[in-house]
Amino acid sequence: MWGGTAIAVVSDPDGARRAEELLRAELTAFDQTCSRFRAHSEIRQLAERAGSPAHVSPLLAEILDVAMRAAQLTDGLVDPTVGRALAQLGYDRDFSELPPDRPALPPSPAPGWRRLGWDRHSRTLVLPRGIELDVGATAKALAADRAATKIAAELGTGALVSLAGDVSVAGRSPAGGWLITIGDDHSEPRPHHLTGADTTVQITSGGLATSGTTRRRWRSGGQLRHHIIDPRTGQCAPPLWRTVSVAAGNCVDANTASTAAIILGAAAPQWLAAAGVPARLVTHTGEIRTVAGWPEEIPTLAGAEVAG
Repeated sequence: MWGGTAIAVVSDPDGARRAEELLRAELTAFDQTCSRFRAHSEIRQLAERAGSPAHVSPLLAEILDVAMRAAQLTDGLVDPTVGRALAQLGYDRDFSELPPDRPALPPSPAPGWRRLGWDRHSRTLVLPRGIELDVGATAKALAADRAATKIAAELGTGALVSLAGDVSVAGRSPAGGWLITIGDDHSEPRPHHLTGADTTVQITSGGLATSGTTRRRWRSGGQLRHHIIDPRTGQCAPPLWRTVSVAAGNCVDANTASTAAIILGAAAPQWLAAAGVPARLVTHTGEIRTVAGWPEEIPTLAGAEVAG
């Protein structure tokens, strides 16, 4: 899902199979509701009714609420109206189906979240004509939060859900907390005892999100692109940060902050510090910066870096 790996972990191994079933059901519901690439998804059907009020399902209402809140908190840096910009840069189908290269259209800024006629009380959206929605960033984090909460509640166990860089935990955590390795590629973690290893942190509640520009990349117009779009320009976010990791009270807030930080570029550390959001930022040259209480990293004798 979302170009990455979906994982459910429970503290009671007897619940593993049921946890997987619950996670699969949640992801199927999200895919049917908000996929840009499914012809009959609910979000695609909204485009067919553009310009007219459309009543949406409870799940899509929650997804839209989360997306609109993220846009408001970031002053539009995380904006659900970037769908057309992504398509213009060539990301108009499932990532696995993208060709090696293709023409790119001239980019254009996102229309802006304030143009959406969203009424949360009546669950009604007026989508202006010409606006294409993409709620992938916040929806992925919301799916992690919802799945972890459902698994923990039904099984009465500690639960961790990881969706391609978005992690949410619920229920009672294992002794000492959940150990989470943070790196450039979630599918190929480098153990902490190896030189140049990824860093490992512990959390007992909430969420942890890592946004980056090293995954979900494609080529169009002869240029290498990535999936994080600056709504102000319609272009890929500036290539300053390789990854930004954020810890927060839930995965949605962590993802909102990490995505906005990638887009902000050089201004990100000050913005995160002012908001009091613990974060770890890694440049494309490997320089690491931490802010707002993120644990400092200490080189080991083997040259690895770990965080407590």
